[in-house]
Amino acid sequence: MQNVKEKIAVSVLGATGMVGQNYLRILENHPWFQVVDVAASPRSAGKKYVDAVDGNWLMSTNIPNSIKNRIVRDVRNFDAIPENVACVFSAMDLPEKAATRDIEFEYAKAGYPLISNSSANRWTDDVPMIIPEINPDHSDIIPMQQSNRNLPSSGFVAVKPNCSIQSYLVTLTALEEAGFPVAKVQVTTLQALSGGGQATISSLEMQDNVIPFIDGEEEKTEKEPLKILGRITESGIQNIDRIEISVICTRVPVIDGHTAVVHVTFKENIPTLDQIKSIWTDFKGIPQDQNFPMAPKQPIIYFEEENRPQPKLDRNLEKGMAVSVGRLAEDKFFDIRYVALSHNTVRGAAGGAILMAELLVKKGYIKRI
Repeated sequence: MQNVKEKIAVSVLGATGMVGQNYLRILENHPWFQVVDVAASPRSAGKKYVDAVDGNWLMSTNIPNSIKNRIVRDVRNFDAIPENVACVFSAMDLPEKAATRDIEFEYAKAGYPLISNSSANRWTDDVPMIIPEINPDHSDIIPMQQSNRNLPSSGFVAVKPNCSIQSYLVTLTALEEAGFPVAKVQVTTLQALSGGGQATISSLEMQDNVIPFIDGEEEKTEKEPLKILGRITESGIQNIDRIEISVICTRVPVIDGHTAVVHVTFKENIPTLDQIKSIWTDFKGIPQDQNFPMAPKQPIIYFEEENRPQPKLDRNLEKGMAVSVGRLAEDKFFDIRYVALSHNTVRGAAGGAILMAELLVKKGYIKRI
């Protein structure tokens, strides 16, 4: 794995939205990456960044000084991309998914590694959807993608999965890797307002209320884990077919932090509760072994207290990159049940994408120009 001696210049697409702002906040002091370009819609293009956000900077920190007066580029203006840009983070989500897919591959065809937060390419067979602690090997499909699409050797698209699965999938992976295959999973998510963007946060509909439906979310939460836990074949990534997942997704009046109530049935052997806690506490992946900058030292943190985890108390653990778990117990209808929590706009969005980019740097797919 390659070492990083000098910072890699990056661009952020969709830089004026909530996810784009989170990219800028997290990348401000990143030891490997430096933002040298911000891009957004034609409405924002040509303006100073501070004027483009027009008082709608939503982060708890100030706009980075290095970004404030930077001129926003139109995402479709490739001629204005600085020559030293070696990686593109995309927070774009155009109204038409086909348009998002097309523009992501336009960047890849122009020779840029593009790390996407959008769902547009998550089901493209030769596009890896990566959680670095779970399926780092899926990056090995990038040469196939480049060959299939006649991309230059530096260009590709890789995507981050949906925020809703971050709370529970790593806990299942830890159990699977410890020799306890999972057969069935039932999940109820309690998803934060920020997952729906600024409009959801400020919606009067969410005051004193729970919405028992989030459009498109249940399909993503049930199906995306099957690709992540799948394997690379000659035709692309093949989903795992031995795990069944059923999900209900709800929106709750919490600003940040997705909670998941999880019920699990094992295929054969059932671990004891103490075994499970030890498996979770000891779980590590390549990001921890290689000490990536965004990696939580402990990816899964277990609480013995009956009233944990809680979004307000636990979402920011390990810079917002850890999964907090509690309430583990035997279940009458399944084998076990527990509650898990992750920060949806950090681990589930910009932070998770940056961690994936760190993996791709180490594996040699992203290189400084």
